[in-house]
Amino acid sequence: MPFNNLNQPQQSKRTGRKHFAVLLDPDNLNEASCLHLLQLSEASHVDFFFVGGSLITTENQATIIQLIKQHSRIPVILFPSNSLHIDKQADGILLLSLISGRNADFLIGQHVLSAPILKASDLQVYPTGYMLVDCGRQTTASYMSGTTPIPYDKPTIASCTAMAGELLGLKYMYLDGGSGASKPVSAEMITAVCESVEVPVIVGGGINTPERAKIALDAGADVIVVGNHIEKNPGFLAEVSSVINTYNLALDIHR
Repeated sequence: MPFNNLNQPQQSKRTGRKHFAVLLDPDNLNEASCLHLLQLSEASHVDFFFVGGSLITTENQATIIQLIKQHSRIPVILFPSNSLHIDKQADGILLLSLISGRNADFLIGQHVLSAPILKASDLQVYPTGYMLVDCGRQTTASYMSGTTPIPYDKPTIASCTAMAGELLGLKYMYLDGGSGASKPVSAEMITAVCESVEVPVIVGGGINTPERAKIALDAGADVIVVGNHIEKNPGFLAEVSSVINTYNLALDIHR
């Protein structure tokens, strides 16, 4: 995965190493809570932060990124919902194309607006096929994008969608159950996507126990993302880190 060294060319193949990303929603953090999470994340060997959300209602994002850059060496990758959320303080950006939906604005429209800003910035750009999955409740992402998620029990749709994204040149696939998902993306769907593409697969949403993290990794996920659950249970960071470290030790990869 190229996120570990943002100065190296992007790798399009999966390496076997497992990675841990923490999704930080600027609306849900203040300076004190952010600094506490940074301390825990450093101790838990988090690989990178994703910063953003489907609906940002405050001007807190710039402050949060500034705090991370001042107090942590963990790379900051933007997780934007639109072109307004680009911040040049970050290290990189997931350039998300919502390939599970049919809303042209999130397939290409916001990208057109973002392109000149990104070309003029030093941000590392990671073209990512973003796939929303129905995991038991409507999410902010599906509502704001006006798109229908992939049905939970239709792994074939997900695998064909991922294949199309890879053929179009996208370098990552992101399966997301959304914030507060009542259940995670199924192991069957993760495996189907991982077997269909060679690019790294990111999985998030509903991963709120070590067992769910292990299931996603067993199914083939290269990166697992945890978000709002750590706001309620910050100790969960260490639990997930332990699970990931077990996989990488088995591969003789030291984090």
